Amino acid sequence: MIITDAQAHIWEPETPDRPWLPGGRDFAHGDQFAADELLAEMAAAGVDAAVLVPPSFEGDRNDTCLAAAREHPDKFRVMGRITLTDEASRGKLATWRDEAGMLGIRVTFSRGPAADWLTDGTADWVWPEAEAAGVPVMVFAPGGLEAVDKIAARHPNLRLVLDHLALRTDVRDEGIDPVLDDLVKLARHDNIAVKATCLPSNVTEGYPFPSLHDRIRRVVDAFEPPRVFWGSDITRLTCSYDEVRRLFADELGFLSPADLEWIMGRGVREWLGWP
Repeated sequence: MIITDAQAHIWEPETPDRPWLPGGRDFAHGDQFAADELLAEMAAAGVDAAVLVPPSFEGDRNDTCLAAAREHPDKFRVMGRITLTDEASRGKLATWRDEAGMLGIRVTFSRGPAADWLTDGTADWVWPEAEAAGVPVMVFAPGGLEAVDKIAARHPNLRLVLDHLALRTDVRDEGIDPVLDDLVKLARHDNIAVKATCLPSNVTEGYPFPSLHDRIRRVVDAFEPPRVFWGSDITRLTCSYDEVRRLFADELGFLSPADLEWIMGRGVREWLGWP
């Protein structure tokens, strides 16, 4: 079984020549997290590979992640950022995957002006372009599941991945359940998959995070293992990397070995087209 993390960030420090977004320091996970640091964490936790997602606080930059994927092609691939508000972005998805290491895009609708882009028309152009180009899209849209439902229906050949089970980063404990109520309804769309990422950060208990077990089972039962992707979002974890891996690998007795193979890496690699 090749264990593949469905989401990890790496980034470089903010400098005058490489500024972050205004206010980016307010939600950054630290000054820097380099590819070599991630590789060391992966080796210690028994994780074989990772999908790199450029962090939003750096702006729409893909260079650091792409450089890591070129240097370590057996370890990394990238779901890049694209500037939704820039007219020059339109048409780029037709050749997006021609870039070495690039698998698709990630779009976020979670804070600031971007929180409205999913529903105000700003992002409307990206769905048909991604569908036509065969570019999978990771979507972080807490509170936006109704809009995602409509997008999936309109674009049945568009491969969507909903990040963090659509949970806001500040949701805790009982606040998880109303989100899952809405999330599992979207399982009827066979072009939607979900990332079960950073879940220990959504509860106030320690390993083995018992309150998560039945919640994860509910998601797996709805979407089935090939459409549920384990991951860490390591720089936001409130537990160790090894613990977030062992939550799935060791603690969820309802998962068969075949289920685990899908959830721990095979599913995300097949969905994104990473051989």
